[in-house]
Amino acid sequence: TDYYKRGDFIPGLRVDGMDVLSVREATRFAADHCRAGKGPIVMELQTYRYHGHSMSDPGVSYRTREEIQEVRSKSDPISLLRERMLSNNMASAEEFKEMDVEIRKEVDDAAQFATSDPEPPLEDLCNHVFSNNPPLDVRGTHPWSKLKSVS
Repeated sequence: TDYYKRGDFIPGLRVDGMDVLSVREATRFAADHCRAGKGPIVMELQTYRYHGHSMSDPGVSYRTREEIQEVRSKSDPISLLRERMLSNNMASAEEFKEMDVEIRKEVDDAAQFATSDPEPPLEDLCNHVFSNNPPLDVRGTHPWSKLKSVS
């Protein structure tokens, strides 16, 4: 069996993932396709990652800050949608200011809640990860117990 060919007959869409409206329409199309019983559909959303993969990868060794700022100024999904809505009179600048205030408050409240909430006990770390929790003891050891030295 040529396993690499198993998905050859699954249709796919390539979508500008930086365009909110394109993503919405492509998602609507894909959902309708699946609901109509036509099988699965693959969606490739092409996006730009503004930051590196991790703290050890700041993302500036393989692209310049100017490149990142240029992409952000031309392709930022939130800015593009805001501009479209303003130019088509779907919202006013005042409405966006009100939304910004509400959003900042919601984010600040969530951050305050997250930082003031106590740390959960270590035993709860893996709760709600599996639909059926695996047994805690695996090969005679418990994941939250300290390992004992043999020597």
